[in-house]
Amino acid sequence: MSAARPVPTGEGTRPVTALIDCTPSDSPARPWSADPYTDALRAGRGPLFLRRTDGWLLPLEVERWCAEADAADREVLRRCEGAVLDVGCGPGRLVAELAAQGRPVLGIDVSEAAVAHTVRLGGQALRRSVFEPVPGEGRWDTALLIDGNVGIGGDPHALLRRMSQLLATKGLLIVETAPVDVDERVRVRVADGRGASGTSFPWARLGTPALLRHAGWAGWRTEGQWTADGRFFLALRNRSDRRTSNTAEPPNRAAVTSSQRERNPSPESAVADL
Repeated sequence: MSAARPVPTGEGTRPVTALIDCTPSDSPARPWSADPYTDALRAGRGPLFLRRTDGWLLPLEVERWCAEADAADREVLRRCEGAVLDVGCGPGRLVAELAAQGRPVLGIDVSEAAVAHTVRLGGQALRRSVFEPVPGEGRWDTALLIDGNVGIGGDPHALLRRMSQLLATKGLLIVETAPVDVDERVRVRVADGRGASGTSFPWARLGTPALLRHAGWAGWRTEGQWTADGRFFLALRNRSDRRTSNTAEPPNRAAVTSSQRERNPSPESAVADL
C-alpha cells in the first residue's frame, strides 16, 4: 500500500488519519452504509442495485468502481483543475489516481467502507455527507459528481447550490449523467438482489438534457459535454459567488415519486481547518 499524501492546508499539512478521526463518532446510520453495499465493496464485486419502491432495479457497477481508473475516468481527471474534491468518492479509484499524480485531492463519502478502501489505495478521504461541513469550503478548484452521484439527496437544485458553495468562483464541476433522457426523483434502497437491502433514501437520476436545464436555472455556465465508453459527462463553471452562509442547506427529505465562496485560493491552500 502506498503512503497517503497529505492534502495541503493554509498552515502546513495534516495526514489522512487526522481527517478521518474528526468525523463524529455518534453519526447516525447513513444510506450506503448498509450491509449489501459494505459487503460488495469488501468483495470488490456485485451484484448490487438501487431498488425503487416499485421494484425497479438499477444495476450498480461495483467491479468498475473497485478497479483502477479506466480511459473514461482518466479523461475526466485530465480536465480537472487545481485542487479536486470527489463527492461520493466510493472506493476511491479517482482519488487514488489523482493522488498518484501528486495532485491535491480529497474524497468524501458517507460509507465507512468506501472511505477505508480509498485510504488503503493511498488517497485521502473523509466520512462525510456533502451537506455537512466540508474542509476547504469555497476554495475547491474542481468538484466531481461521477458514477451517478448527481442523484445525491434526491434534489438536484439543492445539490447544485451546495456544489456552488464548495467551489471557488469560476470553479469547475464535472458531472456524469445518465445515458438516457431522464429526470426523476425517487426513493431507493441499496439491494443485493438476493433479499438483503438497506434503508430507504431519496435519489435522483438526470440525463444530460435535464442537468442542463437544472444548471441553467441555478446559474451555472456550461463548459462542455462529452461521451466516453458509453458514459456521458458534463462540465459546468461556477459563474458567481452564491454563498449565503457557511451552513450547508440539506435537500428536501420528503418522499417523492418517480417521474424519472470565492477566496481566490491556490492549489497549495486547498483545504481549510475543520
